[in-house]
Amino acid sequence: MERPTSRGGPRRPVPAAALLAAVLAAAAFCAGDALARVYPFGPRTRDVNDLGNQYVPFHAHLWDLLHGRADGGLLVNWQSGYGSSFLPDLGTYLSSPFAPLVALFPRDGIDLAVYAITVLKTASAAAAMAWLLLTLRPGRWWAAGLLGAAYALCGWSVADASYNPMWLDGLVALPLLCLAGEWTIARRRPVADVLVVALAWTANFYTGYMATLGAGLVLLLRLLLCGPPWRRALATAGRAALGAVLGTGLAAPLVAVVWFGTRHAYPGRVRQFAPVGSEHLLARLLPATYGWGTPALYVGVTALLLALALPFHRAVPARVRAGWTLLVLAVTLSLQWTPTHLVWHAFATPQGSPYRQTFVLCGLLVIAAWHTLSHGPPPWRALAAAAGLLALITALASRSGLVRGSTWPVLLLATAGALGGLALLRLADTGPRGRAPAALAVVLLLGAQTGEAAATSAVASRQRLAHLDDYAPWGQRQQRQAAAVAGADDWPRHRTDPGREQTVANDPMLVGGQGAQYYSSLTSDVLSRTLTALGGGWTSRGRSVQSLDNAVTDVVFSVGARVHSPPDPHQDPHGSDGAPGAGPPAVSHRAVPPLVTVRAAPARTPFGPSPYRNQEMLLGSRVYTVPRIAVHDDTGRPDPGRRVGSGTAVARPAVTARCPAGSQVYLWAPHFSGRARLDGAAGDVRFRFQYPRARAAMEPLGRAPASGAVRIALAPDRPGVVPGGAVGCLDTGRLRTAAARLTATGATEVTVSDGTLRARLPAGSRGVAVVAAPRIAGWRCAAGDAPTRPAGSYHGLIAVPLDGESASLTCTFHPPGLRLGTAVGGASLLTLALLAAFGAVRRRRAPAPPTTSRPTERVPTASRPRP
Repeated sequence: MERPTSRGGPRRPVPAAALLAAVLAAAAFCAGDALARVYPFGPRTRDVNDLGNQYVPFHAHLWDLLHGRADGGLLVNWQSGYGSSFLPDLGTYLSSPFAPLVALFPRDGIDLAVYAITVLKTASAAAAMAWLLLTLRPGRWWAAGLLGAAYALCGWSVADASYNPMWLDGLVALPLLCLAGEWTIARRRPVADVLVVALAWTANFYTGYMATLGAGLVLLLRLLLCGPPWRRALATAGRAALGAVLGTGLAAPLVAVVWFGTRHAYPGRVRQFAPVGSEHLLARLLPATYGWGTPALYVGVTALLLALALPFHRAVPARVRAGWTLLVLAVTLSLQWTPTHLVWHAFATPQGSPYRQTFVLCGLLVIAAWHTLSHGPPPWRALAAAAGLLALITALASRSGLVRGSTWPVLLLATAGALGGLALLRLADTGPRGRAPAALAVVLLLGAQTGEAAATSAVASRQRLAHLDDYAPWGQRQQRQAAAVAGADDWPRHRTDPGREQTVANDPMLVGGQGAQYYSSLTSDVLSRTLTALGGGWTSRGRSVQSLDNAVTDVVFSVGARVHSPPDPHQDPHGSDGAPGAGPPAVSHRAVPPLVTVRAAPARTPFGPSPYRNQEMLLGSRVYTVPRIAVHDDTGRPDPGRRVGSGTAVARPAVTARCPAGSQVYLWAPHFSGRARLDGAAGDVRFRFQYPRARAAMEPLGRAPASGAVRIALAPDRPGVVPGGAVGCLDTGRLRTAAARLTATGATEVTVSDGTLRARLPAGSRGVAVVAAPRIAGWRCAAGDAPTRPAGSYHGLIAVPLDGESASLTCTFHPPGLRLGTAVGGASLLTLALLAAFGAVRRRRAPAPPTTSRPTERVPTASRPRP
């Protein structure tokens, strides 16, 4: 039998192993970034894709919340999307116990704060895995530390999760959930295992769900290998299932809010899963490979060799060898089969990488490697067989384009270090002089693991910059934007928009203000469709709505100040007009109505195809002239289809129309990509369209000349089309009159605090009170002392009927799912308390049991690890 351990596992080696794993993981992670010369160790930014667009701004908003500087609270984020539900975003991006650590950093060091949290999560995952390995089986503490670091620095972690930091909570959760399974087998810590599940699902329910599935598979295999009586096995499985249900129930207040938030979100793209080729899958087992949308299975050559040696290591019981080998193979196949792929991803193929569950397989590979090494270093035959399998994997993977020139030197050095270290370790166990070979083996193995992990991380960092969008960290541009916003901010008397010339997709959270910009997986359907109908642009297939630089919508949404920044030099070094994108921002001010206005009648006509007419419907006044247009080239040859930017379209296209003299000319061309310039205007304007990812926003081009003849020169950079009602001519005098009328009949005072908005209205107000905020699910309103009711909708905005007797308005926001989640969480907490009390009473009344060890795998006495 395996050496008995009291209270369920070895204790003294665990702190040392966990500390070693954490230090190795943090050191290798930082060394990789230093090699790649990325922030904070070099000039290259690490803010790629959603890290720069979403996660850093969300952490900045959390910083503001924790320091009492945010507009809004836990329920409503008044800075983004003209007022968005924040609790679902909190549960998706910021509910990790590590996230509040941003408060310890300065506000202008938000990028460093997110980086430090990323390193800390990686180190914590390494420590948790080392703890799990020594709990599963006793063994060399340094080897547990090495394999713990190998898990934390797996390919999924350094290639995918390092710029999706909330996923790293799942990396930490997997070994903790497996530990909870061990406690369940040993009938220990019944409350702690429930709390571990609750923590995993609260920190990040998405990867927490995957980690729970993986830990469940490990628990079932452990029960099969321990071989308890079937009744005891069923009871253990039942306790584990109950713990998982209660733990998930405790997390329900957040999980339910997120789930309901996804139901009201703008629908993303529906993707069909297509498995990658086997050569690509095998290639991702090797160090220094990279390929977006492929399973990053790398765990280090040492761990891979040990896992490959497991079936041939005769000191390991046959059932253990077969069980762990089959589980690894089964999970590998489940990555490639559509039904099991859907199970791993909660029955919805993600819009991004379809292999987000890969960290579970990486964890299983590391656990399999530990079972090999904890039974003693693999014998020569097993080591030779593992080396042969690695050579076969390499040969097959070499056909993949994911294997680059940098892979080979890293692979050769890592293989030499791993094979040399394992061979020396074998000699140390069997030879007469074991200390010197053992010490050299430890140095070789730790060095090989750290070096190849750092190189793999560096390759991933460089390849991400080459394949994904990237954004500059906080610097002079953001500092200037924040200062300009702060100088003009007067919320809630009016909104201050940080500007159409965005730095990232969530500028309001990053630099302040209250704008339309908002990018989240939970961007509401009503917000995206309303702004699109008004001429707004978006990216990420409608989930990243942009600011709309338009005088009419500024009046409608009470945008009294707008920041105008030069183009971001990181994204557009030469600016829209060819000049360098530098210089301070400017601020324009406009007289706008309050956040709450009164309309004579409810909205009855739905939005139509013209954004100009749709804006007038929201405004309640006619302010645009929408002339007929023609698209032609310099020779005057027209194109009835108004196509531009393709071989069959007109060359050097131009749009012509007639507008009232002095009117403001706007161009709405959502399917045009390129630059546009109004004759006589100072510079050109950039339009960004890319089907189906991005839609171009309506843009102001300048004033119509005295002749009224408008000519807009286009410079397309891809095929597109200009719609029939593309040009709008705004009468700014009429707009000022409409704004003054709405101000005169609007609220005399508006106060906003988190999820509550109150307004005082002129006496005798009749018709409909309209709040300049999207009517997202969860708003309830009342006029005067009337009971609250679900808010109505005025073309997508919050609307409340008025009877002429009420002089006040109150709207409160309750996120959908919060009450249900709170009820489920309360019931789970009560059940857990009752079960804990019942267990405590039962233990007091029961006689003291004899000291026994927990169920263990049966292994030969000779295979006990050497001290």
